[in-house]
Amino acid sequence: MFTKKDVRFPAEGGIELSAWLYIPQGQQQPLPAITMAHGYAGTKYHGIDAFAEAFAKAGFVVLLHDHRGFGDSGGQPRHDVNPWQQITDWRRAISYLQQRPEVDENRVGLWGTSFAGGHAIVLGATDRRLKAIAAQVPTIDGYASGLRRVPSEKVADLEALLAADDLAQLRGEPPAMQVIVSTEADQNSSYKATDAVDFYLKKAPAGKWENKVTLRSTRWARMYAPGEWIDRVSPTPLLMIVAEHDHTAPTDLALKAYERALHPKRLVMIKGGHFDPYEREFETSSGAVIDWFRSHL
Repeated sequence: MFTKKDVRFPAEGGIELSAWLYIPQGQQQPLPAITMAHGYAGTKYHGIDAFAEAFAKAGFVVLLHDHRGFGDSGGQPRHDVNPWQQITDWRRAISYLQQRPEVDENRVGLWGTSFAGGHAIVLGATDRRLKAIAAQVPTIDGYASGLRRVPSEKVADLEALLAADDLAQLRGEPPAMQVIVSTEADQNSSYKATDAVDFYLKKAPAGKWENKVTLRSTRWARMYAPGEWIDRVSPTPLLMIVAEHDHTAPTDLALKAYERALHPKRLVMIKGGHFDPYEREFETSSGAVIDWFRSHL
């Protein structure tokens, strides 16, 4: 029902981003398209290719790329999550997709999940080439989320680590690293929740992902508040998919942000937590996106 191609396209700094391009079979004219990417410190191998396949089966050309420094994409340092650099790169992905002969450049939508769901909001607010947006379990406010994730008695220790890392970089040392997921109470990590540990470790194929990220990515994540842009997405149609019991991208923050969004907009609530859209609630989450893009692309 579709063909899948490995493609690469240039981004800032002379690097290339790696992507999978899905093209529905039997196309006779340019088709609507969806650009998509993975969340925090993940890769295109982390369970979202199933969404790309579902969208391609529904008749959309799909471009699924790895952020720079992750997966098959170029870029140094590796494992560095700078949200604004990722957004800049994603604009280049939009440009690449628009110039593909299989694509109608005036019917491009964007799907982002988790941290990239926050990117979807920012890009929807600032790039009018996009004709519809889908933000799945999106990051809304990194600072507010961080207050819940990092115990108050640990904040000073985290700030000391960040300051020491910055000083080391001044001396010419590479950015310090930490693990992304860990169940060890004394190990510095991005996530410790069982569902996060299970998802990252279970979804990653050997040789395509490492359980590490730069420490400074934590600072950038705590500074990042894409929800501040949500009332600027309109008039671009916005779909938000929110999990009822999300502790990674807290449910209440997402719902408050949705209330600030202007029409056209739609909210879809799914059962479970942050990682359930990828498996147990996949049919609901992917189906809602397909319906949304069929309506607006």
